[in-house]
Amino acid sequence: MKKYAINEVFYSLQGEGIRAGTSNVFIRFSGCNLKCDIKESEVSPGGFKCDTEFVSSVSLTSDELYDLVVKVGGECKSIIFTGGEPTLQLDSMLVSHFKKEGYYVAIETNGSKKVVNGLDWVTVSPKVAEHAIEQVFANEVKYVRGYGQGIPKTVVLADHYLISPAFDGSILDTGVLEWCIKLVKENPPWRLSVQQHKSWVVR
Repeated sequence: MKKYAINEVFYSLQGEGIRAGTSNVFIRFSGCNLKCDIKESEVSPGGFKCDTEFVSSVSLTSDELYDLVVKVGGECKSIIFTGGEPTLQLDSMLVSHFKKEGYYVAIETNGSKKVVNGLDWVTVSPKVAEHAIEQVFANEVKYVRGYGQGIPKTVVLADHYLISPAFDGSILDTGVLEWCIKLVKENPPWRLSVQQHKSWVVR
């Protein structure tokens, strides 16, 4: 039976985006095809360092993963596949498994690969050049911006367009926040999305 490399499964509140404040079980896949850093490169948009550990993992079947989600999240019926980069592993079989059990299924992806069918919510947070984005449709598209970075000319067609100020670990520089506020004010219909879970001190 197929197994998935899972970095962690935890229960918390969504801290950013349109669905901020909702309860979800987060399923973090191990591995990523990019390496975000301050310096811009083919595998990084530049402007911020990735603050997520997604290298370690355990191998779980879909049944084992489902059992862990129930154990961790109890009655919560909403899950978010994240990473790393979830599209490297997430397939229609795993999505169907959770949908059959009545789960709302969301994904957070860097957009470098197309997502599978059957998802309820798609968040694209591009970390590659626009011409390299494969997932060009989303419920929301979210760009992380450091000080001095301009508004993106996105190829993603989305219901909601978001700018998220880059954090340094758990610290948000006021200059970066002010810059992102300026971007949003000058570029409607973009809106601000701050990583609120860091100020809430939750995962």
